[in-house]
Amino acid sequence: MDPLHLRSAGTSLVISFDSGEAEVIHWGADLGASLPDLAILAEPIPHSAIDATVPAGLLPQASSSWRGRPGLRGHRIGDGVSGLDFSSRLRAVHAAVTGNSAVVVQQDADAGITVESTLALHDGGLLELRHTVTNSGTSPFQLDELATVLPVAPDAVELLDLTGRWCRERHPQRRPIQQGTWVRTGRHGRTGHDSSLLFAAGTAGFGNRHGRVWATHLAWSGNHEQFADTLADGRTMIGGSELLGPAEVVLGPGGSYTTPALFAAYSDRGLDGISEAFYSWFRSRPHHVLPAASANAGAGKPRPVVLNTWEAVYFDHNLGTLIELADSAADLGVERFVLDDGWFRGRRDDKAGLGDWFVDETLWPDGLTPLIEAVTSRGMEFGLWVEPEMINLNSDVARAHPDWIVGPSAASHKDGGRLPLQWRNQHIIDLVNPEAWQYIFDRIDALLRENNISYLKWDQNRDLTEHGHAGRSSVHGQTLAAYSLFDELRKAHPGVEIESCSSGGARVDLGILERTDRIWGSDCNDALERQTIQRWTGMVVPPELVGGHIGPTTSHTTARTHDLSFRAITALFGHFGMEWDVREVQGEERDELKRFIGLYKEHRGLIHSGRMVRADVPDDSLMLHGVVAGGEASPGETAALFALVSTRTSFAEQPGRITVPGLDASRSYRLEAVFPAPGDADYAHTFTQIQAPAWLASGAEASGKFLAEVGLPMPNLNPEHALLLKVTAL
Repeated sequence: MDPLHLRSAGTSLVISFDSGEAEVIHWGADLGASLPDLAILAEPIPHSAIDATVPAGLLPQASSSWRGRPGLRGHRIGDGVSGLDFSSRLRAVHAAVTGNSAVVVQQDADAGITVESTLALHDGGLLELRHTVTNSGTSPFQLDELATVLPVAPDAVELLDLTGRWCRERHPQRRPIQQGTWVRTGRHGRTGHDSSLLFAAGTAGFGNRHGRVWATHLAWSGNHEQFADTLADGRTMIGGSELLGPAEVVLGPGGSYTTPALFAAYSDRGLDGISEAFYSWFRSRPHHVLPAASANAGAGKPRPVVLNTWEAVYFDHNLGTLIELADSAADLGVERFVLDDGWFRGRRDDKAGLGDWFVDETLWPDGLTPLIEAVTSRGMEFGLWVEPEMINLNSDVARAHPDWIVGPSAASHKDGGRLPLQWRNQHIIDLVNPEAWQYIFDRIDALLRENNISYLKWDQNRDLTEHGHAGRSSVHGQTLAAYSLFDELRKAHPGVEIESCSSGGARVDLGILERTDRIWGSDCNDALERQTIQRWTGMVVPPELVGGHIGPTTSHTTARTHDLSFRAITALFGHFGMEWDVREVQGEERDELKRFIGLYKEHRGLIHSGRMVRADVPDDSLMLHGVVAGGEASPGETAALFALVSTRTSFAEQPGRITVPGLDASRSYRLEAVFPAPGDADYAHTFTQIQAPAWLASGAEASGKFLAEVGLPMPNLNPEHALLLKVTAL
């Protein structure tokens, strides 16, 4: 077969069939239209090794003497004997290219296994890869793993992934790539607070805007593994797979299993180039929620300013209080009012009621209608919090259907079956059970049909430990059933937007984002913590899909106190909102909050459509990040917004010049401070200096080249403060 060559946006993918199996021999920089005879790439054969060259297959396999992680693991079960056909010998039987997409079929007729691989290199350079294995034999085949992997170049010597915990999600960690396998395993039954949203290999010292980087993301919301596998011969593969439980996938004759998609991006411009590839893919989706000011937003609308009631009232739901809150929100310019946990039957705290998705008649004798009408009559959309996948033992549905509660035993807990330990006083409802799935669908469907609800904040507040259906492991089935619940509700209510919240940011992945309109980045609204959380969430997920809210002056989760300007500038670079009792915001602070809401409305089209730019600042106490207009900015138009952020005290007396990257080198621009500026309430708290840089009061005019190469002297920011900068095209 002739080699396959896909090209897009500076990236090439080349697959050779010279060994008889499909082998990715290049994924990286664009190679141009023509390729040489690929026989020149035949590897030498070392001493004490197999007497043949060993391909790094699209599905690496032991039958080719690959001694790293295999792509396919499983075995056949026949006549009471297991472990048969444990090693497949897949060979390519078909390959076809259509545009920038390809299909490759590999088969082992003796083992009765066929694998079809689909690859698409999207316009922005993002590669999408998945495999489907089919049992073409006459007996069951137990699948243990089917991995999607890609090779990286030899000069990829550093590995970056992300980890975290509740309220501190998605923090980076680095290590050298060495022989062996580095595995990030997620056994949460959901993506997990510590999940690595991005798994990246790169050249030495790669940064925001320099170095070559190869990065992957596994689009799956259940158990999974992501890994880098480096062999003694120097070759490194990176990839991921669903982590299957015991006998979770057993394929009968003719049965198939399809992997989650592996998304992969290559950049020769550091991590910002990786983000560009992901953002391009997100924003090209037909169903993507686009800002009205963006270039392809014909069916879109601006991301509305949100007020969520959780940190304002918690479980204290009172119609009069909530209408006062709606009045205050409308006065500020809020466009979406979201009623959080506590509205349904028996829900006075977090110990009862989950699963009973009926409006509590004792709290709401006339239903939610009076509050919804109060909200919508003030020009705001109404949103509602739900947690459909969870159940409290103290609920009517648990008492009526104990068999609907997930556990490791075939028997229900009422019949002596053991339950997993509780988490936030709750268990999981078994969506693999068709009756339980239908009950949940019917209840949420009824809420949406009976009430004018525009938005669901869909929470999921615990890991799926010891997750079983009928006594067998079922995280795989639960994940697919949850996806189906999202999909069917969206079909029934296409105008309703859904947020994925999972005790904050524990379910952030492209699998759930295919079904939702934004994610909640973290339960932590502390602006200092959010700077890092949002920065690394934004590696993959564009800001219009990441909820970022202004919390109270003193953080609910960390007890830190921050000025409004720091909290607001942090929230501005996302889907902006508030989680705060805004009735208490008065006087100058209220005027300042209105000003920030106005700034968000003025610039959200840019924030939600522009290129993300992150400067490489030598002083690691400072961050400079922003968004640059994707198209050619006309004179007088805002071309970029940047935030200069101080996260702690610096070792230097002054920050000195900091370069402003990402602008058109040949254009001229005006750069000025938007907030705070002299005369603003927060000005004195933000800076520590006898004399500010001259340009701070009057603005600076320079070319994009000058700003990127020479930069400007920046003011001395106090720790945990920020400066918002606007760049206008001249």
